[in-house]
Amino acid sequence: MAKIKLAQSTYSVIPEGEHVFQISAAEYDEDFGKVAFEMVTASGQKHTEIFNLIKADGEINEGALNAFSYFAKVALNDFNVDEIDPQDLVGCYMRCVVSHDVRPHKNDPNRTVTFVRLGDKFPADGFESESKKTDGPKQSVPAAPGAIDLDAILGK
Repeated sequence: MAKIKLAQSTYSVIPEGEHVFQISAAEYDEDFGKVAFEMVTASGQKHTEIFNLIKADGEINEGALNAFSYFAKVALNDFNVDEIDPQDLVGCYMRCVVSHDVRPHKNDPNRTVTFVRLGDKFPADGFESESKKTDGPKQSVPAAPGAIDLDAILGK
């Protein structure tokens, strides 16, 4: 019987910690209010960030809209922007703190699934920001109008 050569998988879960991502693609489905961003690290690891801006009942998903708005403003490094085309974010960089959320597999309780979560987000000038990371103070991000700057209050 003939043998079939298998593809080499390069997929690996992005490790926890700080990473710089470039937004490489954006897709927006206006009918369903779903916007998805393909993101890549300097080492080629990929992540997809999805925002569901409309709930199943057709109402605006305020939480997702707030998260998306912050994501877009950080990516653009412009906290005064009022609206964007998701394609405007393609090519933008951001530094994110990655954490893992490990949960039981829904079909097999003996397995787990690891979800990559992007926590704190900071503007970045490119992948060179990856090499500029330090154990010192993090780059400050302008607060949204009316927001409380906890880092300033806590002296960080």
